Amino acid sequence: MLVDVRIMPLAVVALALVACGPIDGTTTADRPMSAPGTREETTVTRVVDGDTIHVSLDGDDVTIRLIGIDTPETVAPGQPIGCFGPQASAFTTNQLTGEDVILEYDQDLIDPFGRTLAYVWFNGRLFNQTLVDRGFAVAKAYPPNTAHQAALDVAEVRARSANRGLWKRCQAA
Repeated sequence: MLVDVRIMPLAVVALALVACGPIDGTTTADRPMSAPGTREETTVTRVVDGDTIHVSLDGDDVTIRLIGIDTPETVAPGQPIGCFGPQASAFTTNQLTGEDVILEYDQDLIDPFGRTLAYVWFNGRLFNQTLVDRGFAVAKAYPPNTAHQAALDVAEVRARSANRGLWKRCQAA
């Protein structure tokens, strides 16, 4: 097979660009092109569970994992449904589906599962904090993404003290 040596440099450059792409299986469309602290408005298209949503960004469907919190599992493969998980999922679904929200990014933009990490602002309030405050989620720091962790920790103390949500219903919350 004859190879035109004039196109060899182009092939090398193309191969180098492909090799520099994401190694975690996500596409460029899955990655926010924003710096930490940046905010952008979007619409929630669907809810996966209490702490994971889908939004439309520039026409792309992007999975968002809410930073600084953890809700009980409802859809994780191989894991049982967590105590108060269905209630957390229902609350997030009822509050956010079809609604305009503002995403705020922190230090890490993508988690190990390829989801975009963000704080979600809804009606002028940090929704991540609302979930914790109402007992649907626990505050859980994932350094270096800790811009709002102090507020989330305070919300957990309030929810626990008031015996709200999972703090009332679940043994090992």
